[in-house]
Amino acid sequence: MKCSAVISNLIQNVRCQKHTLLATRAASALLVLMIALSGHAYAQRIAITGGQVHTMSSKGVIEGGTVLIEDGTIKQVLSGVAVPAGYTEIDATGKVVSPGFIGALTNLGLVEVSMSAGVNDSRVNAHAVSTVGAAYDVQYAINTDSTLIGVTRLEGFTSAATGLGSTGQLFDGQGAFISLSTDFNSVLKSHAFMHVDLSSSGADKVGDSRAALWVALYQSLEEALYVQSNPITPSWEWFGMISRADATALVKVVSGEMPLLVTANRANDILQVLALKERFSDLQLALVSASDGWRVAQQIAAANVAVVLSPEENLPGQFDRLGATLQNAARLHAAGVELSIGIETHNARLAPQHAGNAVANGLPHSVALAALTINPAKLYGVDDIVGSLEAGKQADIVIWSGDPLEVTQAAEMVFIKGESMTMQSRQTKLRDRYLHRDVSKPAGYSQ
Repeated sequence: MKCSAVISNLIQNVRCQKHTLLATRAASALLVLMIALSGHAYAQRIAITGGQVHTMSSKGVIEGGTVLIEDGTIKQVLSGVAVPAGYTEIDATGKVVSPGFIGALTNLGLVEVSMSAGVNDSRVNAHAVSTVGAAYDVQYAINTDSTLIGVTRLEGFTSAATGLGSTGQLFDGQGAFISLSTDFNSVLKSHAFMHVDLSSSGADKVGDSRAALWVALYQSLEEALYVQSNPITPSWEWFGMISRADATALVKVVSGEMPLLVTANRANDILQVLALKERFSDLQLALVSASDGWRVAQQIAAANVAVVLSPEENLPGQFDRLGATLQNAARLHAAGVELSIGIETHNARLAPQHAGNAVANGLPHSVALAALTINPAKLYGVDDIVGSLEAGKQADIVIWSGDPLEVTQAAEMVFIKGESMTMQSRQTKLRDRYLHRDVSKPAGYSQ
């Protein structure tokens, strides 16, 4: 079954209305419907053919490539082969095919309206179960029906790391790595990371000074190191600074089982973060934000520490960001630092645009794509599942109208676990509801 002719005709018909983006997405929606009606659902066999395939693997970019999907996984990634019998063919000639993008650090699934407590699980008030915030676990708070997931998915994102925004305590709890599918069971990996803010904002939460912040951090990790060798039992009376639950959670950090993501911006703060590995040798560290990272890029690279950043952070919004520059990403890469690009939750969908701007400021295009795909997958230890187009991996794939880092291009089709996602969100539904409103009816009516 070949759908390219139908989709091309529909695009041509709608383009005459001057809405190219609407046209491509309307056509994609029709194609999703055709696949569903053809009797194929999750277990469908799909062949994406003819596109420029960015595998994000050792195969590099394949011109006129073919991606075979079967039972929710990638079966093969080949160069220009005949489509086997039994596959629904999607002609991607003239288009770009890539792995689904990854939200490198978000609150997706935890927040709808930031200022409304009833729909914001990304913040935690201090609770007796935790004295330093390490014990909190977001996997139990994720709402797969969040409207922000649909908005983000529409722009080519298929998975994300999600965690608490603030606990008012030293640590911001344990994050999870989630799929942005419509499945209720979206957690691909729980306990995917621990986050701690060691910037001026973090100091505000712990004694209003880095003098208190760093002592609290070292003491917490020291107690976790002790518990690693002396496991806590229910009968053991615990007298540590941190709670039993915190100590148990932090054991996974000091053992290297769970990466510790550290927000730090000043150059000397970053160097102190790197020095943590001198005492806690098994730590798997990653820096977040790192506005001054370019000033100590060689040291970051030598420590083999990755960086999660927003390339558009170029304003001195705080005193520890006086060195912010649009060239930060390019300079860090030139020094050998592995980068992931991430934007805050409500604008997570704009990360490709920010990556494109990083390219304009010197970051190689292929590196920018890696920062949206395979690099965050490696950071969270899920690169055996997502992040590249390779046989055996989950079929999280996006077909783009053109270069995904160009703001004028768009995701036309999104596959998660081999299933075509509907190209709709709350925003598009509201647009469609009122775009052609029947003016003969009162304003409260949409049809």
